[in-house]
Amino acid sequence: MWQTFANLWRLKHLRTRILFTLMVIAFYRIGTYFPVPGMNTAALSNSQNNAFFNLMNMFSGGAFYRFSIFAMSVTPYITASIIMQLLQYGVIPRLEEWQKEGESGRQKITQLTRYLTVGLGLLQAAGLTYEFARSGYLYSNTWWSYVVIVLALTAGDTLLMWFGEMITEKGVGNGISIIIFVNIISRFGQMGQEIYQNWFYAHPTDLFLNILKVLLLLAGIVVIFGLIVYVQQAERKIPVQYAKRVVGRTVYSGQQTHIPLKVNAAGVIPVIFATSLLILPSTIASYFTQHTWAQAIERYLYPNSPWFIGAEVVLIILFTFFYTHVQLNPAQMAEQLQKHAGYIPGVRPGQDTETYIIKVVNRITVFGSIFLGVISVLPFILLSGMNLTDVYFGGTSLLIIVGVALQTMQQMEGQLLQRHYRGFIR
Repeated sequence: MWQTFANLWRLKHLRTRILFTLMVIAFYRIGTYFPVPGMNTAALSNSQNNAFFNLMNMFSGGAFYRFSIFAMSVTPYITASIIMQLLQYGVIPRLEEWQKEGESGRQKITQLTRYLTVGLGLLQAAGLTYEFARSGYLYSNTWWSYVVIVLALTAGDTLLMWFGEMITEKGVGNGISIIIFVNIISRFGQMGQEIYQNWFYAHPTDLFLNILKVLLLLAGIVVIFGLIVYVQQAERKIPVQYAKRVVGRTVYSGQQTHIPLKVNAAGVIPVIFATSLLILPSTIASYFTQHTWAQAIERYLYPNSPWFIGAEVVLIILFTFFYTHVQLNPAQMAEQLQKHAGYIPGVRPGQDTETYIIKVVNRITVFGSIFLGVISVLPFILLSGMNLTDVYFGGTSLLIIVGVALQTMQQMEGQLLQRHYRGFIR
């Protein structure tokens, strides 16, 4: 393992990418300590019994309660990405055409996603400003202070979107996922502090019992980590046979291979999408706090509530199916097999092959999506059983941590193997 880490720094290209990623992360973490002007951060920090605020604080890496320029994190960008991906499939034909154009089409869609991110950022910033003004968290309740806060939050969100794109282009891993990963990791210290206060400080005489609770909690987290890694790496291999081909005077003999289909091909994206989408109703409801429907949203859709957890599980399952078919595209796989004289033994080429691949993908996705939904709930049950309801650290956080770590490691693995170095994954 140490030799593998040493190999990372021997490759100049990979070393430059890692250092660039670390530099961007450092700039971002420093920016989380720059507060928006006109905000009473001390009063906001005292409202830590608000479950929605705790969720926002976790995904912003503590920037929300400090109300820095990055307080909204990448939530508007993720919501914009969800909307654009949904609109590409049968809703707006022009977007579907752009998607099929290749790189030029993707650039147009990316540009529209950026514009939509700014619009949603303005919407969410205005909602937060209105909520904070109503709750008395602002030093000055003038229209100018509202404008400054909204523009500062939107600018921070736009800058964070650019940070994510730069990491994706010039660093390692997916930039937006890396930012969320760093935010969650940064809350570990706060989680440890809350465990100390709830167990050791509040009950100093139960030292042995408290140590046993900590060990059980760590064991539970390790087991969940192991299950996530096992399922994330699991594959269903579809055998493929290629017929003998004659190209000019060269005869290519038939060969056997397989199509590797991951049990969870969508990765961690459905989890991020589901959580970000559930934040949107609370943001909209903050505009209409006097209305009955807005009060119902705040009452039932607060984080860790049964309705929130149930909605999160359902959305994770739906997004897993949707994103898996987007990633794999069985029709294209069947077309490529037929074009290269390949076939699945016992299955006719063409439509039958596409139907077979869809059936296999649906079967493994049922297991993968339910697994993601169960894991998103399991840590909450574990923490509730240990009377740690004040600690917001659900399965969503664990799924994102493991998923992003594996995705980044696999990218670096590919770079190492291209240059004949031994990688991380055996």
